[in-house]
Amino acid sequence: MNAEIISIGTELLLGHIINTNASFISRKLAEIGLDVYHQSVVGDNPDRLADSIIEAASRSDIVIMTGGLGPTVDDVTTETVALLIGKRLILNKSILKDLRAYFKLRGVSLPKESLRQAYIPDGVKWIRNTVGTAPALITDYRGSKIICLPGPPREMIPLLERDILPYLKRLAGKSWLIRSRVIKIAGLAESQVNGRVKDLLELRPPVTVGIYAKLGEVDLKIMAKDKSSDSAGKRIARIENIIRKRLGRYIFGSDDETLEGAVGRLLIMKKKTLAIAESCTGGLVANRITDIAGSSRYFMTGVVAYSNSTKIRLLGVSAETLRRYGAVSKKTALEMAKGVRLLASADIGIGITGIAGPAGGTRPKPVGLVYIAFSTGKINLVKECRFKGARDEIKFQASQVALDILRRNSDL
Repeated sequence: MNAEIISIGTELLLGHIINTNASFISRKLAEIGLDVYHQSVVGDNPDRLADSIIEAASRSDIVIMTGGLGPTVDDVTTETVALLIGKRLILNKSILKDLRAYFKLRGVSLPKESLRQAYIPDGVKWIRNTVGTAPALITDYRGSKIICLPGPPREMIPLLERDILPYLKRLAGKSWLIRSRVIKIAGLAESQVNGRVKDLLELRPPVTVGIYAKLGEVDLKIMAKDKSSDSAGKRIARIENIIRKRLGRYIFGSDDETLEGAVGRLLIMKKKTLAIAESCTGGLVANRITDIAGSSRYFMTGVVAYSNSTKIRLLGVSAETLRRYGAVSKKTALEMAKGVRLLASADIGIGITGIAGPAGGTRPKPVGLVYIAFSTGKINLVKECRFKGARDEIKFQASQVALDILRRNSDL
């Protein structure tokens, strides 16, 4: 069986709201082995919505719609479905009772506009919404199951997980399921990763591998389709082992793991402490480090030293270094790293200085030039980076490289 998702709302088309519902539903359907071949977004227009439903039903076994079930005049899903299936809207007394109880609990009487949510097409199956006011609806149309869910994620998600997914599993019977695993890579460009795993990217079902480039990161997603979770897991494990052998220490984690989380685990394991001095990144690296619960075990101090006087006063950067080499230089980055390490009595110091733009660049020192230094009592390293992108993108890439340097060298 295959499914299709229609997201309803002019606000989605205009970009005022990010469509998180479609991605969430797709992931959940994949977990129970239902393929999603099409997704679409349609505004609050009954004619265009009807066209979308007709097209979806012509090619998909299941059509899941989100949105358009609210109390306002631009919520047209219920009326459009009723028209397509040739049923009149009737007052459902149970839904009406739920609506009155919902508003009574909030100390108000049932608004006149909300009364229309108690009218549903005659004979359709409805499912109580325990969070909001719009019930879910299930009906048949031209051989397809039509499922209508409310648009707000806080209402949609409980209905999907509690009621719709078990219903679809029963409907599909014993079917294939899909499992996935994401391998996360830092320190290589997408083309470099592609060169090492090109043959795996050409695999066909039941196991496939996809490559996805992010800012400062490349992900490899392994997907396996099988009739049992164990069998799918074994397929994934076999491919994952191949990827890990080929990419080695460029891999920093998997699935929901983050680079800052990987750094934290290593620092705890190696019993090392960390201090960071930042200029162009404005504290972003320290912020990412402290996003991890328990980071107080290894993070000592973060200093945002934007001005030269602060670099001199707090970090001990030499005035002669700044005069001769400039604030954006290997020498300054290294002195920042050493200075903050000594200031905090930490095992490791990181120093970052650069030009995030959009102004401030010159021919010898363009926008995107960043120096990242790593310092311990015995080892001193400086990496020169030349990033592209907007200011926030340059800052993030610099933080990513700094964290990756920490990950690779925390045992020094």
